[in-house]
Amino acid sequence: MQSRQFARCALVLLMAAGGAIAQTTDPLKTAVEQAVNTNPDVSARFNAYRASVDAVDAARGAYLPRVDLNATVGQERDRIGGTSRTLSRQQGGVSLTQLLWDGMGTSNDVAHAGHEQLARYFELVDVTEQTAIEAAKAHYDVQRYRRMVTLAEDNYVQHRYAFLQIQSRFKAGVGRGVDLEQAGARVALAESNLTTELANLHDVNARYQRLVGVAPPQNLGGISMLRDGVPATATEAMNTAVRQSAAVSASIENLRGARSVADGRRSVYQPKVEARVRADAGRNVDGLQDQTRNSTAEIVLNWNLYNGGVDQARIRQQANIVSQAADLRDKTCRDTRQTAAIAYNDTKKLTEQLAYLDRNTLAIQKARDAYRQQFDIGQRSLLDLLNAENELYTARRAYANAEYDLGLAYARTHAAMNQLGTQLGVSRSLTSANEAAGWAQGDDAPSRCPVVMAEVVATDRGELDARAQRLAATAPVVAPAAPSPTRKP
Repeated sequence: MQSRQFARCALVLLMAAGGAIAQTTDPLKTAVEQAVNTNPDVSARFNAYRASVDAVDAARGAYLPRVDLNATVGQERDRIGGTSRTLSRQQGGVSLTQLLWDGMGTSNDVAHAGHEQLARYFELVDVTEQTAIEAAKAHYDVQRYRRMVTLAEDNYVQHRYAFLQIQSRFKAGVGRGVDLEQAGARVALAESNLTTELANLHDVNARYQRLVGVAPPQNLGGISMLRDGVPATATEAMNTAVRQSAAVSASIENLRGARSVADGRRSVYQPKVEARVRADAGRNVDGLQDQTRNSTAEIVLNWNLYNGGVDQARIRQQANIVSQAADLRDKTCRDTRQTAAIAYNDTKKLTEQLAYLDRNTLAIQKARDAYRQQFDIGQRSLLDLLNAENELYTARRAYANAEYDLGLAYARTHAAMNQLGTQLGVSRSLTSANEAAGWAQGDDAPSRCPVVMAEVVATDRGELDARAQRLAATAPVVAPAAPSPTRKP
């Protein structure tokens, strides 16, 4: 009864989450919530979970009596000594069988089904969180490549503008043909870059639609930086990830389920005892002439003494399966720690990198503007100007990519700690706070999962500056070049 209420509660929450979609306003939250509640991967895991709830009820059914109704009609021919006898008999009966003892086999089957149910639940939570991060990545990528298209369009306009200037000068007889060819080549490259970015945008739009179920809206808002809730240290992030990871929890429940099966295998060494009650009625019941009724009540014991070594082989097989489940648990833990460590490090690295990229972009933009002014008065070559345009385009792309990578790194960190949906305020089909209350890793916590993070020694910028200073001190001094003579008209 409790299992059915459990499933009904999950289904109600799933439907309620779907109704909340229209009330969300944040585009990222909307995309994640839409994906969580409509993605087939999540629905498949939810149905697997509901099937596991029914499996628990099926396993518990072995504790209850079995009632069978049967009927037979036929002829029976006996030969006793030299006399043959033929009887026509019709009988119907009902039997009741109650299991009394089976070496704890049924108990272990119920325990295994319970662990399978929890494993399916944690797998549902895990796929929900993975779908959430995939939807978030699709959201950030659509934003990213829309911006890339804008930058490529601006880059094309600037190169086209330079080409038109050179073309005008060439037609007026004051420009060189080689400059016009060079400018045309750069325009073609800018067109190629624009085409590439448009193709990339098409691909991420298709991916967004596959994950979320709808085409991305025109307005995706700004970049969402989910800084709140991120731990202060990488070690704390990794420990939180292992403690809260649904994938680790599912692997632990799979291990516990495998142990239950192993314990159940040993029940074959003990007898099976059943209570049976049977009543039959009819004509010539049980082949006895003129017998109309027969009733039986008995205790039946069955003890298998030899089975060709099958039982021992299955016990050894299940012991290896338990070891395999422990190995998979530890592997899942290591994978979770790695994911959390990399995502957390990315948040720190990209935050620092953005400051440098911003300085780089501003400096290159100022240089490009100065080059254009100098080119207009003949103090800079066309190649200098075109190279400056390309360098600015590359710098802007690098800065934009770092921005979206940072936003995604925060989302990946939350997903590694199984809290992305909570951070976004997304209504999920199931929540660990309600459905897995009181669950703990206990003695089954991963045992071969390193706790200490491998630290990378930070580079000493002061020492690098000192090395550069020493190189500058030993460099030869080059005299400035003499100004070129002014050509007279």
